[in-house]
Amino acid sequence: MKKWSLFMFIILLHLGLRAQNPVSWKYSVAKKEDQTYEIHLIAVLEEGWHAYSQTQPATAVPMPTKISFNKNPLVQLVGKVKEVGNMEKNKNESLKTEDWRYAGRVDFVQLVHVKGNAKTNLSGTIVYMVCTNELCLPPTSVKFNLILKP
Repeated sequence: MKKWSLFMFIILLHLGLRAQNPVSWKYSVAKKEDQTYEIHLIAVLEEGWHAYSQTQPATAVPMPTKISFNKNPLVQLVGKVKEVGNMEKNKNESLKTEDWRYAGRVDFVQLVHVKGNAKTNLSGTIVYMVCTNELCLPPTSVKFNLILKP
């Protein structure tokens, strides 16, 4: 009976952690010029949770956020994805590590240029990791698909 109880406890704990989703994503498109658009991929984090910058120092333990865009011959990426938010540089003296993270909200912004006047889309994947000061969840992958109208 004790083994069964322990087994059930571990299963329920695992399911509870997997069901936890402390990040909600919002997506938007802002037309800047005739064929230029600003793409916003916004992570809203529950209190106490952190998402990580796309670039991290060498000593960082958490996985950096990775944003990839699917190829579309009508869409040209302009520059790199920028991060807009209040970045915290977190140092852990006991582990001798440092990471760069965001709390509350971070907006990943990509400028794109559309060739021609056709309606098209920009799709891709965001792979990210979130942590509190006590625990980290496994990396999560979310897909997005945004319509770019002329």
